[in-house]
Amino acid sequence: MDKLRLGVPKGSLEKATLELFRRSGWHIQVNGRSYFPDIDDPEITCSMCRAQEMSRYVENGALDCGITGRDWIMENDSKVTVVADLMYSKASLNPVRWVVAVPADSEIRSLRDLAGKKIATELVNYSRRYFKERQIPVTIEFSWGATEAKVAAGLVDAIVEVTETGSTIRAHGLKIIHELFQSNTQFIANTQVWESDAAKREKMENLNLLLLGALRAERMVGLKMNIPEQQLKDIIPLLPSLLAPTIASLYETDWYSVEVVVNQGEVRTLIPRLIRAGAQGIVEYPLHKVI
Repeated sequence: MDKLRLGVPKGSLEKATLELFRRSGWHIQVNGRSYFPDIDDPEITCSMCRAQEMSRYVENGALDCGITGRDWIMENDSKVTVVADLMYSKASLNPVRWVVAVPADSEIRSLRDLAGKKIATELVNYSRRYFKERQIPVTIEFSWGATEAKVAAGLVDAIVEVTETGSTIRAHGLKIIHELFQSNTQFIANTQVWESDAAKREKMENLNLLLLGALRAERMVGLKMNIPEQQLKDIIPLLPSLLAPTIASLYETDWYSVEVVVNQGEVRTLIPRLIRAGAQGIVEYPLHKVI
């Protein structure tokens, strides 16, 4: 098999992507200013490019696959195969939102109110299509950064910007009047390679399996505990689990060792309930992958 050419996003998604690959079993070493990182897999070669450009390089065959945002696939109108939604952003496991924002004291309250107005954004092509489809005449101009400051300074009437919670937009004295769509990180492949190269497709499927396993594990933990036999039937129904909990008897006692995988957010309420019900020796431990 020729080496799989993997695109790694440079910029805001870089750190989160490298960490995800590390937890999945692949160590990618970025060497200073080099655009060709080392990876500890002889079947893969890596190239770095901005997420905004990734789908174009995957579509034209310069790369076999890569990590980018759904937003930039839509911006470039790229014809690629989406292998999986990886559901992480630069800062969290939540999707981001592309929104239209105007000054907080603006009389603009809807998209229709933007007719004849000027809008700044990095998402130029998609924004133009979006307003054209709704027959709202606007001027869309590319923003090289500090987009929120442009509308706050009166250089434009509105912005199309990405946000997760909206806090940065509010901090700049703006208000959101419309949400265009939600975006998440995606693992994409060149469609021809995906459909016709069985060896590379298998390699991508293996990558995808472990990437998704690492992401699932990010939200989950393992719990082990000891439970006396007389409390077992009362405690087991309290335990959420991917499947039935693992139960093993302790040697020459009437106690059992019980092990489950649970959502991390449940632990803070679950452990006190287990203690009150009779569980002892509870151990919480992190997970690397959940397949």
